[in-house]
This record gives sequence, C-alpha cells and structure tokens, in this order.
Amino acid sequence: MHRIFIPLFIPVLFAVAGCDRVTGTEDENRPGRIIRMDAPARIFEEAFPMGNGRIGATLYGGISGERIMLNEATLWGGGPVDPSMNPDAYRHLPAIRQALFNEDYRLADSLVRHLQGKFSESYAPLGDLYIRLGTEGEAREYIRELDIRDGLSTVTYEMDGTIYRREMFVSHPDQVVVIRLEAAGDHPLEFRLGASSKLSHRVSAGDGKLFLNGYAQVHAEPNYRGDLPDAIVFEEGRGTRFCVVTQVRETDGTVEATGNELIIRDATEVVLIAAVETSFNGFDRDPSAHGKNEDSIARQRIGAVSGLSYNDLLQRHREDFRGYFDRVLLDLGAAQNDTLTTPERLKLFREEAADQDLVALYFQFGRYLLISASRTPGVPANLQGIWNEHLRPPWSSNYTTNINVEMNYWPAEVTHLPEMHLPLLQFIGNLAKTGGVTAATFYDAAGWCCHHNSDIWAMTNPVGDFGQGDPMWANWNMGGAWLATHLWEHFDFT
Repeated sequence: MHRIFIPLFIPVLFAVAGCDRVTGTEDENRPGRIIRMDAPARIFEEAFPMGNGRIGATLYGGISGERIMLNEATLWGGGPVDPSMNPDAYRHLPAIRQALFNEDYRLADSLVRHLQGKFSESYAPLGDLYIRLGTEGEAREYIRELDIRDGLSTVTYEMDGTIYRREMFVSHPDQVVVIRLEAAGDHPLEFRLGASSKLSHRVSAGDGKLFLNGYAQVHAEPNYRGDLPDAIVFEEGRGTRFCVVTQVRETDGTVEATGNELIIRDATEVVLIAAVETSFNGFDRDPSAHGKNEDSIARQRIGAVSGLSYNDLLQRHREDFRGYFDRVLLDLGAAQNDTLTTPERLKLFREEAADQDLVALYFQFGRYLLISASRTPGVPANLQGIWNEHLRPPWSSNYTTNINVEMNYWPAEVTHLPEMHLPLLQFIGNLAKTGGVTAATFYDAAGWCCHHNSDIWAMTNPVGDFGQGDPMWANWNMGGAWLATHLWEHFDFT
C-alpha cells in the first residue's frame, strides 16, 4: 500500500530537476536559507522542526508562553521482536500454491492470512518543555524564523517597551538542546519552566535543574485500527525509559525551585541547556532489563558542557551543521521576495512562479530535514522524521517499506549527504538478522526478507494481527529487496 505522510524529501525531488547550478560555495548570503513567519504556530504542523539526528525539538514561538516539543529517535513502544511469532506459518504454503494454480484467488486470499503476524510498534512522543511568561499585552513586530543553514530558530517581538528574543538549536557535537531568552527594555524576564509528557512520567526540580523521567508504552495499536479496548498499554518496569535534564545557565536573574517547576525572575538573559536520553541499547536488547542508564548519561551531558558558553555551543553547532549543509548550493537566480513571510511568498508563487529562491529554499529544506533527522546509528528517519506529538501517530510513525523509507533516502547520495544514509544501511543489517528467521518460519526459505512495516526493533514479519489484515498490503514481502538497492547506491557514490 502506497502511503504518504510528511514525506521528508518530496521537496528535493522536485527541485533537483530544475537545478541551474550546484556547487559547494561558501556564501553568507546564499539563497534558500530562511523560513519566516509573522505569527506563533497554532498547531504541530506549523511549528519549526529542529534536530541533531537524534533529539527532535519543535519550537512553537508563543508570546505568553513557549512550548518546546521533544522527541528522541530511539523512544519507541515495545521491545525486541520475536521473529518466530508464527512458527507454523510455512505449513500453509502448499495449500496457498494449490489455490493459485487452480485460480481460486478467493481461497488463496483467505489462506494467505495464516501467514501474518503482529503489527509494528509506534514511535512515541517524549514530552514538552514549557515556558510560562508573565507578559501581557499585544505583541508588535513579531517575527519567527528558521535558518536552515545554521539549524537555528529565532523569535522576536516587542511588547510594552521591551524587545523579547529567543533562540534555539539542537547541537550534535554536544548532544543537547540550547535555548537563549533575552529581554531588552522596561521589563525583565520572568517565567516558570516546567515539563510534561503524554507518557507515564514524573517531574521534579532542584539545584537550578528540571528533571523529566518516564517510560514509553508497551504497545499502541495503529491509529487506522480505530477505537479498540486497551489501544495504548503501559506497564511499570517495562518499556524504554527516558530522561530530560534541563539546566538554567548564564542568567543575571534569580532561580527558584518550587514543586515541579523552576521560577526565573528579574533576568535580562537566560540560557537553558536540555539533555535528552533513553535506555534504548540496541534492537535486540530489552530496554528495561538491559537498557542504558539514561539518567546518568543525561547528567553527564549537562556536566560535559559546563565549561562552554552559549556562544561556544552555538559556534560548535554551526560549524557542524554547515559542514553538511554547505556542500550544495542551489542558485536559481536572485531572490525577489525574500523579505516577505514564507506564506506570503507561497501565495505569490501560486499566482506567478517567479520567486525562484523559494524553489531553492524548498530544495534545501529537504536536505535540512535529513541532516536533522538521520544521524543515529541503526535508527533511520521514520514516517515523520523524528518529530511526533501523538501516542497513536498516523501509521504508527513507523518504517513503511513499500516506498516511504526509500523515499526519505533517495536524495541522500545525490544531494551529498552520504553520512545521513548510514543509519538506514545499518538498519538494513538489523533487518537481515530478524528477516532470516521470518524467511524460515513464514516461507521455509533461506536468506532474509522484510514485509510492509518495521520499527526500531527490526520487525520483518507480515503484519495484519494474525489474519485480520488485507493481504494486499499485509503480506507484501518485497521490502528487503527494495531496501537493498540503497546498499548499492551508497557503494556507487562512495
């Protein structure tokens, strides 16, 4: 079944066809760089997606408060899959073949349902950091921007004689989320910093730090199965654990812990550093019994950057991000409407397709997403990259191998991002291990195979909940062959 949900690289595919010039030129005024809005995001799809290939952070740019949605590429429901979940499946093959030879397709359709297993697990939403500002009034000159060359988001506005500014980036060199808030004018910064999650969790605060700890669901039914009893199941002591440690840094204000929040007062500048970790320890290891110590790792991340200023962290992040982004420059001519907001540019483009810099922006946004979503060994970008707010996301936000996984990575080599291809290639190695058992138990065959859906646990069996799925999609078994073309393409380019 051909499904499309937030395809990361459709922008790239269209834009590549119209390239006038592709080069690696260093240029501060390079085209296709800024996405600009004049209002806060109202919904998830309007917020700016940011990431370091593992941590996803989505900035909404609110005025009375800020929401920063957090994801982590390894935070999925469930645990290691049993690839022999249907050990007698292959015994039905002779009857299925005979029905096909007899051209009794209705019978074959019913029999092939014996060759099905469980559905994949779902990618989980980790939680939110929220900043509750004490500002009231009307914001003027509001601008929200995403610089996709630097992986840097900014929000600026003026209110009651004070100019407020926020910046955020997600650092790969230091593996932390970095947020700076500034106020210049009549009123200092005053806000409450808290956290929440849709998963089982607890929040605590103390010593200038905010802690969010919890664990993911044991299972979530795919959203397309509708309302089911126990559609989302949590079990204490099971599932992948997570930890977020957020520290208040570089402030001239006061910091007070109260209950499960931090209160910051009388500040003109505040820097927040957030470390995000999980207990995931490999596709074949139980994340609860044999997982990493996520709390210890998160605290170590915070300690490791204690000697680095905001500017130090930004410089290290910028050098890393530009190192990939600047490999390709798409120049389609001088920018015409780059001072307008992006929605205004899109509206004008529909009337007359003259803004070629918008096409360059569209192209580069695809590259930006892959840099931001695909830098975790063995964990490729999923249906939504690494950004998800739902407990039961569309199609489980999984790996749909009948085109979507491949679609995400078609531009990896041709747009000079081979390193971002590696998580998928490593994941294929995981699939080959579970897929060998699937080939034997479902087809009595050597080699390995992969079906329609997979997840972080390298699930390869046909889905359908043991006979409930339509064989048209549930029993499609060519995922392994299609994915293998990516191995050759990487070899071909490197």
